[in-house]
Amino acid sequence: MKSECSEYSRHSDTIRMILGLYFMPKKQLTGTIISNKMQRTVVVEVERIKEHPKYKRRYRVRKKYKAHTEGGEYRVGDRVIIEECRPISKEKKWRVIRKA
Repeated sequence: MKSECSEYSRHSDTIRMILGLYFMPKKQLTGTIISNKMQRTVVVEVERIKEHPKYKRRYRVRKKYKAHTEGGEYRVGDRVIIEECRPISKEKKWRVIRKA
């Protein structure tokens, strides 16, 4: 009986994935706004610490993301949380959720 339950749950998970009812959590990143000169778009710089595989030295890696905003309430230097979303344009695949 127990094996039937586990097989049933695997089957139902497969059906949920096929029908689109099973969502993966969206990625969220925290960064600093470095530009807000575009309309409804800000550039967010996300910094993370990476470790060298051989020498074990830690160093900072920075990456810039273009994120969508509806209002103009965000200024340069604000810490914000951005979330992954559907592609809005060629380079915009993130949106600003709130200030961090």
